[in-house]
Amino acid sequence: MIKHLAAWLTVLWLSGCSSHTSLAPFPPKPDLPYRAWYVGLQAPDYMEAWVEQIDLTDVNDLMYEDVFGGVASTRTPADNRGDARGWPENPGPGSSFPMTGIDLPAKVTVRWQSLAEPQVYRASFNLSQATRAEMVKPRNAYCAWRDEHEIQYLDTIAIGVAPGGVVKAWLVGPCLDAVEIAHVQGEINPVGPYNGKSNGEFYRPPSPNAQHYIDTHGIPFGSW
Repeated sequence: MIKHLAAWLTVLWLSGCSSHTSLAPFPPKPDLPYRAWYVGLQAPDYMEAWVEQIDLTDVNDLMYEDVFGGVASTRTPADNRGDARGWPENPGPGSSFPMTGIDLPAKVTVRWQSLAEPQVYRASFNLSQATRAEMVKPRNAYCAWRDEHEIQYLDTIAIGVAPGGVVKAWLVGPCLDAVEIAHVQGEINPVGPYNGKSNGEFYRPPSPNAQHYIDTHGIPFGSW
C-alpha cells in the first residue's frame, strides 16, 4: 500500500511540474554594443549634494532599486572663484557607476539631499525610445587630448541635481558633445533625509568653501 501511494504521489508531482511554464531565473541579457552603460551624478559649483538613491525601470519593465548614490561631483574653488549659476555648456559624466547587466532605462528616479539649503528632494524622468536609440548609435569621435578618432557612444546618463529640486539630465560620451534629455522639477521628500530614518540628520553640512560662497552670494535659485 505504501509503495502504491508513493508511486501515485510521484505521478501527481511530475504531472504538476509539466503543466507549468518554467520561469527564467534571470532578466534577459541586454543586447547592447558595449559592456555596460553608466549613470553619473553632478551638481552646480558649490551646491553640494548627497544622492541617497537612484532607482531604474528598464525597457522590460523590470525595476532596479538603489543602483547608485553618493556624492554628486561638483567644484568648490577657494575665494569664490567658481560660479554656481547655471550648468556647464558641455557637462561631463560627473561621478559615475556602470549599470552592468541592466538593459537601457525607461524611467529614472533620484532622491537627494541638497546640502546647501538643506533640503531633501525626489524626482523622476522618462527616457523615450528615441533617446535610447541615441545611446546605442555609433559616432565618430575626436579625442583632442590624444589626437585620435574613434567610434564612441553616448553611453552615460549624467544627472545634475540642484537646490530647489531641479534635475537636469544629459547623454554624454568620453569625447562627444552632451545631449540634453530631461529637465524636471522635483518635489520635497516630506519624511526628510534618508526617508525619515536619520532623525532629521543630513549627510553633512556644506564644506567651508561652499559655505563661504553661500554666505557671500546666496543660492541662485531659478538659474538651473
